[in-house]
Formats: sequence, C-alpha cells, structure tokens
Amino acid sequence: MRIVYRARNLIDAHLVKDALEGAEIPAFIAGEYLTGGVGQLPALDYVAVLVPESSLEAAEPVIREIEHALAEARQAIMELDDDPGDLLPAPG
Repeated sequence: MRIVYRARNLIDAHLVKDALEGAEIPAFIAGEYLTGGVGQLPALDYVAVLVPESSLEAAEPVIREIEHALAEARQAIMELDDDPGDLLPAPG
C-alpha cells in the first residue's frame, strides 16, 4: 500500500476514498481513528489515503480531479467569508 493523498481532515479523506472506490480502485484510510486522540488540536498529517501499488497509476488522475474540486470549494467558501451578506436571503 502506498500513500496517494494526505488529507487535511477526515471528510477530505473520505471524499478521496469514495472517488477512488467509484473508479474501482481499492482504497484505505490510515489514521482515521487517531483524530479522536488529539482532541481539539488540528490533526494535520495523521490521516492519509492509501492504495495498492498496482493501482498507483490509475489513482493519480482521480486524486488530481478531487484535489481540484476541493480547492475550488475552499476558494468559494473563502469568497463567501469575505462577504457575509452573500449568505443572507435577498430582500423581497
């Protein structure tokens, strides 16, 4: 098994794992249960997604696609944070 993705958080790890499995690539999350052990501290670099060595090549484009989608989502959230009025319903 080789690490193909180091997750920022458990949700990202599961999104990547689900995308890989959707592409019929077996995937495993390592460190999933360590996040509870660190309490309120950020669990950076504890959670990773692994695939078998034989699936590394097939996993690469899936990982790139998910990373791109996550980056776009984070950017959209940052833009909403800049203008909290975007979250309010239009007057009507």
